[in-house]
Amino acid sequence: MPPIGLLLGNIDFSELAVTLREKTATAEAVTIKYGVFINTILDFIIVAFAIFIVIKQMNRFQKKAEAPPVVPTTKECPKCFTVIPVKAMRCPNCTSEI
Repeated sequence: MPPIGLLLGNIDFSELAVTLREKTATAEAVTIKYGVFINTILDFIIVAFAIFIVIKQMNRFQKKAEAPPVVPTTKECPKCFTVIPVKAMRCPNCTSEI
């Protein structure tokens, strides 16, 4: 947390806590240390952002896969100019041989 502490004026969140029961002669104080939780959340966000930036840069430099060439499935009949399948030997509309 040193970078965050510098930005926020050397604030240390780990000391933040809510005291539920005060310290007695026989028992310790009962506290909820929410400052440690805040530190953990900020650490997680910083690490997640750093990993996100690294992966984004890696993907940017990765070679792009080229799209495979498109194989035509239809063609035009030279006589009547209708669209027919590539494997057709005869036009179904004008019955001319192709």
